Amino acid sequence: MKLYNIKENDEQVSFSQAVRQGLGRNQGLFFPSELPKFDNIDALLEEEFIPRSAKILSALIGDELPEEKVAEMVNQAFQFPAPLNKVKDHTYALELFHGPTLAFKDFGGRFMAQSLAAVSDGGKITILTATSGDTGAAVAHAFYGMENIQVVILYPKGKISPLQEKLFCTLGKNIHTVAINSDFDACQSLVKQAFDDQTLRSEVGLNSANSINISRLMAQICYYFEAAAQLSKEERENLVVSVPSGNFGNLTAGLLAKALGLPVKRFIASTNVNDTVPRYLETGEWAPKPTIATTSNAMDVSQPNNWPRIEELSGIKQWGLETLGKGAVTDEQSAASVRELHALGYLCEPHGAIAYRVLNEQLQPGETGLFLCTAHPAKFKDVVDDILGSDIELPGPLAKHAEMALLSQEMDDDFEALKKVLRAVQS
Repeated sequence: MKLYNIKENDEQVSFSQAVRQGLGRNQGLFFPSELPKFDNIDALLEEEFIPRSAKILSALIGDELPEEKVAEMVNQAFQFPAPLNKVKDHTYALELFHGPTLAFKDFGGRFMAQSLAAVSDGGKITILTATSGDTGAAVAHAFYGMENIQVVILYPKGKISPLQEKLFCTLGKNIHTVAINSDFDACQSLVKQAFDDQTLRSEVGLNSANSINISRLMAQICYYFEAAAQLSKEERENLVVSVPSGNFGNLTAGLLAKALGLPVKRFIASTNVNDTVPRYLETGEWAPKPTIATTSNAMDVSQPNNWPRIEELSGIKQWGLETLGKGAVTDEQSAASVRELHALGYLCEPHGAIAYRVLNEQLQPGETGLFLCTAHPAKFKDVVDDILGSDIELPGPLAKHAEMALLSQEMDDDFEALKKVLRAVQS
């Protein structure tokens, strides 16, 4: 598999290099030079989730890793389902929260851990990542206890749910968590600064586990195929998919699935009031505003990292960006949608409810709608209980970590302080 740096096209790397390196020069994202095309999609969709996913990922990676090795990696990573749940006629929820940390990030985080182990040359590795909520837990649990790998996770202090925080800030060992006294965009900026510091990068073996890492993004392609496989052929003929969007990795993966041949009529980018992309699609002006804290905190991103990949793919495939649906939802509107879904017999949290609301507004007669539910409602227990007047029972993983002590250190938005942290974990 060959990939190139979107910002500096002359930088071309293998899959192994892209996984180990994370980002290219000038903070450029890596993108596949070629995308395979599956002609007989119906036959592919008849296969089971694991073998189908192995086939998709092996086709993407190419001969760099043997097919049997990729199959082994997928089998280790995808040990949980991605079921569809019918909410009402012509509308389905794709549940991506059945993994160990109850969020869609488990798919990408676990496959990246397998990928890094497969291509590692035995040198020191420091995973540095920023999280607005679910990435942190998925990465922490995927890499927990792995030899020769230290993990440093930055998150905005007080701006993720307490249960999200507990799930990844209570592990210890090789997992180091840092609460930054700022917002998620500041955390993301610190990560980018670290990757721009070539001396530091080499010194600590820096790597990223955000969705900027191509292995995480590739893993997410697979559950879009799994969703379509659970629909009838007639239903997937006019499939519309609404994706709750923050850093835009999830939508990027969906569009890549379409590029590989998955029949999706259109995608909808559904955001909260941090609506840089919907406004850009409306006006053509990229104008990020200061990040606003919302009840859908995993989407509180004003400068989404993965958007350049969407523009790159749209250019390659000659898909006009105007074909992408869009919508921004307030906290009040998402709460109303949580209540609406509950009345339909479906328990949801604000991120999934945002995707449902925009889908519901834009779905046309004759179309089948699919919205992504990216986290278990209990991960946002305080918010959902407040909206519904309920008392959601905590699933096992959350109940266990809720009783454990936080191990995070606190830090200002200060790159010099971050460098000390990174050097300390490898000392």
